[in-house]
Amino acid sequence: MALFICFLSLLLFSSATACDRCLYQSKAAYFSKANALSSGACGYGSLALGLSGGHLAAGVSSLYKDGAGCGACFQIRCNNSTLCSSKGTNVTITDINHNNQTGFVLSTRAFMAMANHGMGQHILKLGTVEVEYKRIPCEYKNQNLAVRVEESSQKPNYLAIKLLYQGGQTEIVAIDVAQVGTSNWNFMKRNHGAVWDTSRAPNGALQFRFVVTSGYDGKWIWAKTVLPADWKSGVVYDSGVQINDIAKEGCFHCDYSHW
Repeated sequence: MALFICFLSLLLFSSATACDRCLYQSKAAYFSKANALSSGACGYGSLALGLSGGHLAAGVSSLYKDGAGCGACFQIRCNNSTLCSSKGTNVTITDINHNNQTGFVLSTRAFMAMANHGMGQHILKLGTVEVEYKRIPCEYKNQNLAVRVEESSQKPNYLAIKLLYQGGQTEIVAIDVAQVGTSNWNFMKRNHGAVWDTSRAPNGALQFRFVVTSGYDGKWIWAKTVLPADWKSGVVYDSGVQINDIAKEGCFHCDYSHW
């Protein structure tokens, strides 16, 4: 009985303090050239332009999270009601912002998308604006999580992959790889950004399992057949799975009053 009461109290406490989409205040500037963000620290290259229609962002280290924040989606809007819409725009993290004067540096397209109709050039002239933002789930309709084999991969041992189209509101914090049909898992490490690698790649067709943040904890997602035995560098492979989980955060600093 005592155990049940303890569990119930924990459940009620978690429900009361659970916070999926906390609202934060910051500043945003913009890059005049989109390729500055597409070639950013996450390593997406030109593929970044397909993640959110060119609405890209560099985030400060607390958002970049040593690469775990790559591919995360945010809704962001500026606080100038004369120039900016209440809807704002959605962006995807593709780079790290080393300038602590602003929380985000956006692509020009994303920066202008925060403006009311006809006000795009006016907001550009400001250069930097006060914003509020929140993390939102990434949605890729009819698109699974994809694995791109990087050109640096060298059979038979070294394999480097890049993750694309990661859905949900999560981070991938660990990856294991094994030959299909076996349970001899080898861990991969984050090389940089969205790129993971291993120098102990198994032979044959490959399966992956991903540890993702979910709720206040984590969970395994198993992609049972991803790479064929004759995998090739530069090719994007469908993982056959998508991530729809929501990672929660504490509500101690959340503000919903203006969204």
